[in-house]
Amino acid sequence: MPGSHLLVIRHGQTEWSKVGKHTGRTDIPLTERGRQEARDAARTLGGWEVDHAYSSPLVRARETAELVSPTCGLVIDDALVEWDYGVYEGETTAQTRQRIDGWSVWTHEIVGGESVDAVGARADRFLDRFDREVGDGTAVVFAHGHLLAVLIARWCGLPAIEGRRFALATATVSLLGWHREDRVVRAMNHRCGDVLDPPSRD
Repeated sequence: MPGSHLLVIRHGQTEWSKVGKHTGRTDIPLTERGRQEARDAARTLGGWEVDHAYSSPLVRARETAELVSPTCGLVIDDALVEWDYGVYEGETTAQTRQRIDGWSVWTHEIVGGESVDAVGARADRFLDRFDREVGDGTAVVFAHGHLLAVLIARWCGLPAIEGRRFALATATVSLLGWHREDRVVRAMNHRCGDVLDPPSRD
């Protein structure tokens, strides 16, 4: 509803994200750099009063959330897990394209995994929860690059496939909010401790 804000934080660096491997349900921790990125994200949120905090159950998201340490506590939501990449888990796009010309998670069948619309349905489930629980307040969500890209698309009323327009770097902070009656993206990919000021309500 107008007046609410959703802060979106992708988890910090992992050994797989560092080299571009598709990391869906494989549960791997942050690197030391990833932990520092999460501490920087905490500084980016300086000045924000967060009413609700939600995280994927996977360790890389939970560890990021714990290092940011929102004072409102943390709720784990299974809808926020990363895309299930099926047989492509652990591969880079370049590796998969050696077998399948032009392959992309956005445009090709994910054999043994989830469709983009299935990921969109999970994003919608989380946004329904956000609408019920947050009201005119502020929430923060800790999750994964592709899931959050789809979440941003669905926030804006776009089809899930349009998540391909929103590339999120590790441990960056993005801000979803409103412009009058429209849901909008207010800021993208803030990092390295740069303070992200709450916007005016116009």
